Amino acid sequence: MESQPFHITNPPPEPRGTAGAPPSRPRTGAARAAADERQRDTPVRVRLGLQQRAPATLRRHVVQAARRFVVLLVADLASFWVMRELLGSLRDFAVLGTTVADQMQTLLPRGILSGWQFAAALVVGLLVTGNYGRGDTRRDPRRLFLASALATALPLWMTIWGRGLEPVLVQYTLTTLLVWAGLVTERVVLDRAVALVLPPSQDALRTLFVGPAERCRETMGTRAFTNRAEFAPVGFVDVHVPPKVDALGHIMDFSGILHETGAETVVVCGYLSDERFQDVVDSSLAAGCHLLSVPRAIDLAGVQPKLVWRRGQPLIELTAPSLKGRQLIVKRIVDVVGAAAALLIASPVMLLVAAAVKLESHGPALFGQARAGLGGRQFRIWKFRTMRNGADGEKHTLGHLNHTRDPRLFKIPNDPRVTRVGRWLRRWSLDELPQLWNVLAGEMSLVGPRPFFEADFGAYEDRHFRRLGAKPGITGLWQVKGRSAVTDFEEVVRYDREYIESWSLWLDLEIIVLTIPAVLRRTGAY
Repeated sequence: MESQPFHITNPPPEPRGTAGAPPSRPRTGAARAAADERQRDTPVRVRLGLQQRAPATLRRHVVQAARRFVVLLVADLASFWVMRELLGSLRDFAVLGTTVADQMQTLLPRGILSGWQFAAALVVGLLVTGNYGRGDTRRDPRRLFLASALATALPLWMTIWGRGLEPVLVQYTLTTLLVWAGLVTERVVLDRAVALVLPPSQDALRTLFVGPAERCRETMGTRAFTNRAEFAPVGFVDVHVPPKVDALGHIMDFSGILHETGAETVVVCGYLSDERFQDVVDSSLAAGCHLLSVPRAIDLAGVQPKLVWRRGQPLIELTAPSLKGRQLIVKRIVDVVGAAAALLIASPVMLLVAAAVKLESHGPALFGQARAGLGGRQFRIWKFRTMRNGADGEKHTLGHLNHTRDPRLFKIPNDPRVTRVGRWLRRWSLDELPQLWNVLAGEMSLVGPRPFFEADFGAYEDRHFRRLGAKPGITGLWQVKGRSAVTDFEEVVRYDREYIESWSLWLDLEIIVLTIPAVLRRTGAY
């Protein structure tokens, strides 16, 4: 069954008077100790822990997807070679007698399944029809038949003009059926061989279930999760009060449990309230987890539901970390090429700016400051110094001048610490040029959220941590929408989340293009 996007809405909740309420204290000693430990973890520590392990989780998903593709590709080529040798044995070496060999020579003459040409056509056909995808798509007979038909048609197209339509149609039909039978057999045999050769949990993803206990147990018992080839269940998080004795805890502790278990896949089972569902999605996205849902009702911004099948079990895929991983690889390549080219072009200007900063005031030309990047990791951001030397230590005395009235967004028009050269650099955003080195070092990106101070995390709510899900950028949606003229912290976070949730290479290019007129207008820059 082909995966396709769709839109669904929430049904009314099941009548549970206790679901979603705060949990009572666990009754067992082990559960009580685990709950007490989670309560000692501050929300900031837990959320940063999820954010910081997200890159490793994404890498694991990407490696698993790459391994699956390579194994399938090698198996497909091996299957093609077996079919080619089988055809040659029947036709050229008369293994079943000369009568069969003569018939085969007439229907499938030499040149059919020939060498690398057909092998290349077969791989193209399998790629086009999506037979290297996730879940049951790789073993779907209908998709495999379409791939076989396309692969056979590609090299036979020119033969029609030389031999006529009728013999080519017979040849086309027989070749397609032969290739299709070989592929279907190969995919079935491959699954069973992998299950026999590899230990059940060697490559399986640690999987955490969340929802009503009975629904979680039911889902964990389906074929999609019992063979332990793709998923290794670590337990479930209950919505009932008190949570069932075999649960890992209550849904209010979901972030802490996800952090403790190191789960790489989260499966939502049954109905969750919108608020709880949003918490599960936010925490799962922060940790870079693969997020699935047993068909249920959702209407949530930030994820794009898609129906997928896992060993006959329909699931709703809310996130695809392997896809995000590939996108990050593309983004990194663009960052390295773009930053290197920009440094080469801007180096004369940077030398002049450095000289101007040094001549006007005492102190270094560059200013480094600790900031929070991807996953909350600290790094040192570099700028041309625009304030008098040591001005950063005066920040606490100038809080009354902050026109946003929010310490998380510290902006002072006509800041008395800014030098004359510094004010000019800020107007034209030239003070940001040294951050191209941060991009080359992998600490920043050309486009992304602006890095903020780790000291502000204590005032963050759960939704604010989502902005740590991407490398900070030199420019971004916030900058092209008004730069310092945007004074509402919630609006800044909204821009950052919008960027992270709808990222594409084209969006990056659009923001880079829009940055030029935003800088030239100098609106909100100080």
